[in-house]
Amino acid sequence: MKKLMTAVMAVAAISVAIPAAAQHYGPPRGGPAYHGPAGYPGGGRQAQRLERQIDRAWQARVMSTGKAREYRGAVQRVVRLEQQYSFDRDGLTRWERQDIRERYQRIQANLDRYNRRIGGRRW
Repeated sequence: MKKLMTAVMAVAAISVAIPAAAQHYGPPRGGPAYHGPAGYPGGGRQAQRLERQIDRAWQARVMSTGKAREYRGAVQRVVRLEQQYSFDRDGLTRWERQDIRERYQRIQANLDRYNRRIGGRRW
Protein backbone atom coordinates (compact mmCIF):
# COMPACT_ATOMS: atom_id res chain seq x y z
CA MET A 1 0.00 0.00 0.00
CA LYS A 2 2.85 2.39 0.83
CA LYS A 3 4.44 1.77 -2.58
CA LEU A 4 1.18 2.56 -4.34
CA MET A 5 0.69 5.79 -2.36
CA THR A 6 4.29 6.84 -3.05
CA ALA A 7 3.83 6.29 -6.79
CA VAL A 8 0.53 8.23 -6.81
CA MET A 9 2.10 11.13 -4.90
CA ALA A 10 5.07 11.23 -7.31
CA VAL A 11 2.78 11.32 -10.36
CA ALA A 12 0.69 14.09 -8.75
CA ALA A 13 3.78 16.17 -7.96
CA ILE A 14 5.15 15.79 -11.49
CA SER A 15 1.82 16.63 -13.13
CA VAL A 16 1.73 19.92 -11.19
CA ALA A 17 5.41 20.83 -11.65
CA ILE A 18 5.73 20.33 -15.42
CA PRO A 19 3.19 22.97 -16.58
CA ALA A 20 4.63 25.48 -14.10
CA ALA A 21 8.15 24.89 -15.41
CA ALA A 22 7.03 25.38 -19.01
CA GLN A 23 5.70 28.91 -18.46
CA HIS A 24 7.55 31.91 -19.90
CA TYR A 25 8.08 34.59 -17.25
CA GLY A 26 9.89 37.20 -19.37
CA PRO A 27 8.48 39.86 -21.68
CA PRO A 28 6.60 38.58 -24.73
CA ARG A 29 8.83 37.80 -27.68
CA GLY A 30 8.81 40.60 -30.22
CA GLY A 31 7.11 42.96 -27.77
CA PRO A 32 8.17 46.43 -26.67
CA ALA A 33 10.86 45.11 -24.32
CA TYR A 34 12.72 43.60 -27.26
CA HIS A 35 12.29 46.37 -29.80
CA GLY A 36 12.65 49.33 -27.49
CA PRO A 37 10.41 52.38 -27.35
CA ALA A 38 8.21 53.45 -30.23
CA GLY A 39 10.10 55.05 -33.06
CA TYR A 40 13.29 53.08 -32.50
CA PRO A 41 13.77 50.53 -35.26
CA GLY A 42 14.33 47.13 -33.74
CA GLY A 43 17.51 45.27 -34.49
CA GLY A 44 15.62 42.61 -36.34
CA ARG A 45 14.86 44.82 -39.33
CA GLN A 46 18.30 46.38 -39.46
CA ALA A 47 20.00 43.03 -39.07
CA GLN A 48 17.88 41.52 -41.85
CA ARG A 49 18.66 44.43 -44.17
CA LEU A 50 22.40 44.13 -43.50
CA GLU A 51 22.34 40.38 -43.99
CA ARG A 52 20.53 40.84 -47.33
CA GLN A 53 23.27 43.24 -48.40
CA ILE A 54 25.92 40.74 -47.36
CA ASP A 55 24.16 37.96 -49.29
CA ARG A 56 23.84 40.06 -52.43
CA ALA A 57 27.47 41.18 -52.32
CA TRP A 58 28.54 37.57 -51.86
CA GLN A 59 26.27 36.36 -54.68
CA ALA A 60 27.60 39.10 -56.98
CA ARG A 61 31.10 37.77 -56.16
CA VAL A 62 32.43 41.09 -54.92
CA MET A 63 32.77 39.70 -51.38
CA SER A 64 34.62 36.54 -50.41
CA THR A 65 32.97 33.80 -48.39
CA GLY A 66 35.25 34.54 -45.45
CA LYS A 67 34.38 38.24 -45.45
CA ALA A 68 30.67 37.43 -45.72
CA ARG A 69 30.99 35.11 -42.72
CA GLU A 70 32.87 37.82 -40.82
CA TYR A 71 30.18 40.44 -41.50
CA ARG A 72 27.36 38.03 -40.61
CA GLY A 73 29.13 37.33 -37.32
CA ALA A 74 29.42 41.06 -36.64
CA VAL A 75 25.70 41.54 -37.29
CA GLN A 76 24.82 38.61 -35.01
CA ARG A 77 27.06 40.00 -32.25
CA VAL A 78 25.18 43.32 -32.39
CA VAL A 79 21.83 41.51 -32.29
CA ARG A 80 22.95 39.50 -29.25
CA LEU A 81 24.23 42.68 -27.57
CA GLU A 82 20.88 44.37 -28.16
CA GLN A 83 19.08 41.40 -26.66
CA GLN A 84 21.44 41.45 -23.70
CA TYR A 85 20.85 45.17 -23.16
CA SER A 86 17.07 44.78 -23.23
CA PHE A 87 16.93 41.55 -21.22
CA ASP A 88 16.60 43.08 -17.76
CA ARG A 89 14.55 46.17 -18.51
CA ASP A 90 11.53 47.24 -20.48
CA GLY A 91 13.36 48.65 -23.50
CA LEU A 92 16.76 50.22 -23.99
CA THR A 93 18.32 53.30 -22.45
CA ARG A 94 19.32 56.23 -24.64
CA TRP A 95 23.00 55.28 -24.38
CA GLU A 96 22.28 51.65 -25.35
CA ARG A 97 20.20 52.72 -28.37
CA GLN A 98 23.01 55.04 -29.50
CA ASP A 99 25.61 52.27 -29.04
CA ILE A 100 23.56 49.78 -31.08
CA ARG A 101 22.87 52.40 -33.77
CA GLU A 102 26.59 53.25 -34.06
CA ARG A 103 27.55 49.58 -34.34
CA TYR A 104 25.04 49.04 -37.15
CA GLN A 105 26.30 52.20 -38.89
CA ARG A 106 29.90 50.95 -38.73
CA ILE A 107 28.90 47.68 -40.35
CA GLN A 108 26.89 49.59 -42.97
CA ALA A 109 29.86 51.85 -43.74
CA ASN A 110 32.04 48.80 -44.34
CA LEU A 111 29.37 47.23 -46.55
CA ASP A 112 29.04 50.41 -48.63
CA ARG A 113 32.40 49.58 -50.21
CA TYR A 114 30.93 46.40 -51.62
CA ASN A 115 27.68 48.14 -52.58
CA ARG A 116 29.61 50.55 -54.79
CA ARG A 117 31.17 47.60 -56.60
CA ILE A 118 27.75 46.21 -57.55
CA GLY A 119 26.19 49.43 -58.71
CA GLY A 120 26.00 51.66 -55.67
CA ARG A 121 22.58 50.52 -54.46
CA ARG A 122 21.62 50.13 -50.84
CA TRP A 123 18.97 47.49 -50.29
